[in-house]
Amino acid sequence: MIKRFLIADDHAIFREGIKQVIASTSGQAMVEEAATGVEAVKKVAANRYDLVLLDISMPGRNGLDILMELKRIRPEVAVVMLSMYPEEQYAIRAFRAGASGYVTKGCSPGELLTAMQRVMSGKKYVSPALAEVLVSTEGGGEKPLHMDLSNREYQVLCMLASGKTLSRVAAELTLSIKTVSTHRAHLLKKMNLQNNAELTRYALEHQLV
Repeated sequence: MIKRFLIADDHAIFREGIKQVIASTSGQAMVEEAATGVEAVKKVAANRYDLVLLDISMPGRNGLDILMELKRIRPEVAVVMLSMYPEEQYAIRAFRAGASGYVTKGCSPGELLTAMQRVMSGKKYVSPALAEVLVSTEGGGEKPLHMDLSNREYQVLCMLASGKTLSRVAAELTLSIKTVSTHRAHLLKKMNLQNNAELTRYALEHQLV
């Protein structure tokens, strides 16, 4: 039986790499691609895929928001999130939004294949490193302030805390500087922080960067 995959990532070279990983398996596969979140949503609405591999940092829209829309359109679709960020930053949010697996872009082809095979068998893929994070985070106690942020606010928080300027964040997210400034103002208010220095200190203390 031919397996059908959708690779949603804005980098053509990375999509090609995943296609080669899929081609290395013994089974037959049909692979389609999407370079934007809008394209991914349209393709999932029009087709049924055995697995969607979705970049968490798509231009214009947050990958987690795209994930939630995909699950709204097709609740049964299996999605593995691809991220350049450390697992502890985004993985928990991804699973809460409906992801079946989460791998970093620095993982080995073998780990990616393992994640894909596990998810397509109806299970979730959790790496050993992520398993520790899930246990410590879901184990009770007071919820960290950053967990109340929207997905976009959380993304802006991590980018600013890593030293990126508003203009750089805006360029990478394909947003206006005004929009990024608004997200910054909202997250500072929600977290009772005054400036970028306090924001960075918080991110370091909670190992977000």
